[in-house]
This record gives sequence, structure tokens and C-alpha cells, in this order.
Amino acid sequence: MVEFVYGIHIIQSLLDFSPKCFLKVYVLDNYHNNYRLKILIERLEKICIIKKVKNRHFLYKQVGVLTHQGIIAEIHKKNYFQESYLLELLIKEKNPLILVLDCITDPHNLGACLRCAHAFGVHVVIIPRNRSSQMNATVRKVASGAAEIVPLIRVTNLVRTLQLLQKYGIRVVGTILQSNHYLGQSQLLGKLALVMGSEGTGIRYLTRKTCDELISIPMISSCASLNVAVATGICLFEVLRQKMVCNY
Repeated sequence: MVEFVYGIHIIQSLLDFSPKCFLKVYVLDNYHNNYRLKILIERLEKICIIKKVKNRHFLYKQVGVLTHQGIIAEIHKKNYFQESYLLELLIKEKNPLILVLDCITDPHNLGACLRCAHAFGVHVVIIPRNRSSQMNATVRKVASGAAEIVPLIRVTNLVRTLQLLQKYGIRVVGTILQSNHYLGQSQLLGKLALVMGSEGTGIRYLTRKTCDELISIPMISSCASLNVAVATGICLFEVLRQKMVCNY
């Protein structure tokens, strides 16, 4: 299967980390006027077919957005990592850091969470097969290259997967809106799976019941909740901060 991606930065990232995925690239024929685009096309010409087009509307029809920056690429659709990869990771990594996203249906949020995961050293991101955004051009665009680097696994049964993690000694910490235990009060070192829920409903009941610990982010304002990507960034920063303080 194939899909389209668009924009200079995401295509540059794909070229750096997954060059074999390209099938065709469509670019406006006046690309020579854009230095970044010109350099990118020179690299792409060595590995795939370049189609020059005069009409920006052609690019818009393929991806449905006007912010394509004059270039789109037809690529092999990204395959999710298999659940067996998770077992390999649990055996190989001494202190794995795992991000679990429960029912994140907005592709912008999934992309932003992947970007946070890459920035803070997450080893793998897990999402449920149902009730989650799929990998698409929007996710790749927002992730700014992280979608090509961070392993993403879709699992059939999220609770069963969390229980598997616990069998391997991984502490599962869930985030909820209201808890007597705050983020900074929790020890987030060692083997850790951080569970984030959707902005509207949070993590589901059975997911919450499976967690070893439930924490919340302290807030001064009466704001109902934070965007899940913002909350993910805050929590992952705290994980990194504790590691740096303890020289872990």
C-alpha cells in the first residue's frame, strides 16, 4: 500500500531515515527558486522518479492541504512494529521507557506525542488497534521526523499488554486529571511505562485499574485539562529530570 506525505521537513526526514520508502516525488517546476527545495530534489533524484508539475492544485488534490510547500511524495505505507518487537525490547533494554497512548484519536496529538517521545528518549510507543489515530501524512508532518525513528506498536488488547509489561518488572504509571499523588512526588526511574489518555475522557476504566500508580499534573488554574501532547511533554520531562538529578 502507498500513501502521500508533503512538506520539505518531513520528506527530508524520510530521506535521512527511510530512503527506500520513496516511489515518486511530485514537485512544482519552479522549485529552483527555493534553495532548500533545490538541494532536496538533488538528493531525491538519485533514488526515485521526480515528476515536475506546473499546477499547485494538482498537489492539493493529492494531499488535501495547501501547506505542501511545493512538494509531495508517494511512499510505501509505514508498517507498524509487531508485538513481538516489544518482547525483544523488554529482554534487551535494562531500563526501558515506554509511552502508552490510550484512545488518542486526533492525528495532530499522536504526531506531537511521537515528537515528545523522540525528544525525551522513549524506546517504544504503544497504541490500541481500535480507537486510535492511524499513521498518516498529518501524523508524520506534526511528528517532524519522529514517526520514522520511534517504534510504534498497535496492540489488540491494551490491558493484556500492560499486564505483560508488569510481568517483566515494568511499573505502569497512569495519568489522570485528579489524584492525591502528583507528578513530582512519584519516582519515575528504572523500568517505566507512562500511560496517557485522551483529553476528553482520559485513560479508560480497565486501563486505569491495571496501572500500578495514578498521578496527576499539579495546576494552579482551574483549567479543566491539558492537551494530551502538552501533558505528555511535561511528564516525560519529569522522567528525564529525575534521571539527570540521580545521574541514572
